[in-house]
Amino acid sequence: MSIKIPIYNQKAEESGGHELSDKIFGAKINEGLIHQAVVAQMGNERQVLAHTKDRSEVRGGGKKPWKQKGTGRARAGSSRSPIWIGGGVTFGPLKTRNFSKKINKKMKQAALFGVLSDKVLSKNFVILDKFEIKEYNTEKFNNILEKLESKLLDKVEIVKLDDKSDAKKEKKIKKIKRSILIINSKTEEKLKKSASNLSGVENINLENINIIDLLKFRNLIITIDCVKSLEKLYK
Repeated sequence: MSIKIPIYNQKAEESGGHELSDKIFGAKINEGLIHQAVVAQMGNERQVLAHTKDRSEVRGGGKKPWKQKGTGRARAGSSRSPIWIGGGVTFGPLKTRNFSKKINKKMKQAALFGVLSDKVLSKNFVILDKFEIKEYNTEKFNNILEKLESKLLDKVEIVKLDDKSDAKKEKKIKKIKRSILIINSKTEEKLKKSASNLSGVENINLENINIIDLLKFRNLIITIDCVKSLEKLYK
């Protein structure tokens, strides 16, 4: 069973239709598997920053501070001992730690299909015939997004209360939060640069599609070329 979905142009006008693959965009949504894939991706991207030096890495301490007997003081073999000020650290974090996690290829694919299927099911999925601009221009890029938002995309209203208002006279301030992920078949530098100044907008190519970005942004805009490439790749 395939899912038929309309295709739009950059003016938010319907320009055709496409039958989505049920395997990719109509898959079963397994929340536990998606969580496992997210944890694995975050662990594989994590960098080890914290590192403490043990007594063998701290500079100095080659000479015995004082002789073994006869001084009345405790025995000491090195001034870089962990019990000395300026000495090494015992059981501290090391750069040799490994946070990477393994996940099977089929499990990762199933999690990706589940997230894409959820976008289609929740109607936060828009297919465009193409998405391009002829010049580096944030204003023109924003105008295209506003047209798509007004007709197609789901918007979230954040309601804030005025701090100075009384409990009885609450002044509500409504603000629309933008959350859009755009996926193109290849890297479009003009789109990427034009979107860099806009908050709540991310532009990636198909090769960099990942579960975290799909979950991070509420709305997904994808070109028809990307959809066909996904269907061809996982057929």
